[in-house]
Amino acid sequence: MLSFIDTHSHITDPRYNLEEIEKHWKENNISNVFAVSYDKKSIIDVTNVAFNNNNIYAIIGVHPDDCDDYNNETEELIKSLAKNKKVLAIGEIGLDYHEIDANDFEKKNKQKEVFISQIKLADELGLPIMIHLRDACKDMLDILHDYSHYLNNGGIIHCFGESVETYDAVKKLGFVIGVGGVVTFKNGKRLQQVVEHADVRDIILETDCPYLTPEPFRGQINEPKNILYIAQKVCEIKGLTMSELSEITNKNVERVFPRFGGRNNG
Repeated sequence: MLSFIDTHSHITDPRYNLEEIEKHWKENNISNVFAVSYDKKSIIDVTNVAFNNNNIYAIIGVHPDDCDDYNNETEELIKSLAKNKKVLAIGEIGLDYHEIDANDFEKKNKQKEVFISQIKLADELGLPIMIHLRDACKDMLDILHDYSHYLNNGGIIHCFGESVETYDAVKKLGFVIGVGGVVTFKNGKRLQQVVEHADVRDIILETDCPYLTPEPFRGQINEPKNILYIAQKVCEIKGLTMSELSEITNKNVERVFPRFGGRNNG
C-alpha cells in the first residue's frame, strides 16, 4: 500500500486546524507526521500533540534562532519528555547565520554553544539529531567533525540545501538528508543535482510546513499532504515509481529513527 511519512512539520502552528489538516493528509496516503519544535513552548506543544495522537511523533530541541531559550531548565524538560518513546530525535538544532552580521561573533558563538550542548544531550539520550543549517556550512562541518565522538546515533540534515560535496561529507559522518519542497522549485537546481547524485537510501521526505510549499501550490500555506508533490519530483529525478520510493523512504525513516522503527514491537 502506498504511504509516505512527513518527517519534518510544524503542525502546532496556530494557523492550522489540526483536525482538518490531519483529514487532508490521511486522504493523501500520508501515514505519519513528525512534529518538530524550535523553542521551549513548542517543545511542550509538539509533545502534547504527539502523545495524544497515534499517527504523530515528536522531535524536540531548540532552533538556533531561539538559542536564548536553551538553559538548564529547558534541558531538563527535554530529558523528561524524551523518556516517552513518541519522542524520536533531538531537533531542530543547528546553526543559522542568515540574519546575523558576519562579524557578530557573539551571536555565532552562542549558537555554536547551544548546538554542541544539544549534540551531547542527544548522545546521552541515545537519540539521533535533526540539524537546521543555513549560511553556516563550514562551521557546521567543523563542529560535526570535532564532536564526531558524540554522533553515535546519526541524524538528518533537515531541508538540505547544500552542495553535492557537502552531501558526501555529511554522509561520511552518518547523516541522511531531508528533501522538501525546494526540490520542486524552478530555482531548486542545486538540490535536484544532489538528489540525482545521492543514494536514495540517504533520502527522507519532509514538508517543513507551513513553509516551503512545493509547486504547484507555492505561495500557499504548506501542509503534510503536499509530501506527495515532493515525492513525485524525487521519483522523476531518480527514475522510480511512487510505490518504490514509498517503500524505500519508509525503510529509511525506520532506520534513521530507531524508536519509530520499533514502534510495533513495544
